[in-house]
Amino acid sequence: MNQPVLTNKDQFPTEEIIFSRIGKTKSIWEDLFQQIHTEQPELDEQWRYYNDGKSWLMKVTRKSKTIFWLSVIEQAFRVTFYFGDKAGPALMESTISGILKKEFKEGKRYGKIRGITIIMDKKKNIRDVMELIKLKKK
Repeated sequence: MNQPVLTNKDQFPTEEIIFSRIGKTKSIWEDLFQQIHTEQPELDEQWRYYNDGKSWLMKVTRKSKTIFWLSVIEQAFRVTFYFGDKAGPALMESTISGILKKEFKEGKRYGKIRGITIIMDKKKNIRDVMELIKLKKK
């Protein structure tokens, strides 16, 4: 999987820096966050440098609950959600793509959770992110 590119601990990820790295996916970034801010205004976004992965990650939360993680990769960005086994039936019945359902079903376990990662290089992926946000909030 593509490696995060925001690895300079001393360089906070401003929009200018982010947009210079994600290239043509800037419009996807803007559309995604416009939709999140409109439909899910209670979500908070926080950038933090993590020493274990040696990169900046955005954590999107609702109160104290993490909804998803975002990392910037070359010419795109990726969004990762983590769900426990209890979420399995709801995920399988949801409208997310079959590829994402398969990723959850067959994905590597981290204790009792599994991840779903979406590389945001197509506008249609916004629909899946918004659906996963709704599922994560339940």
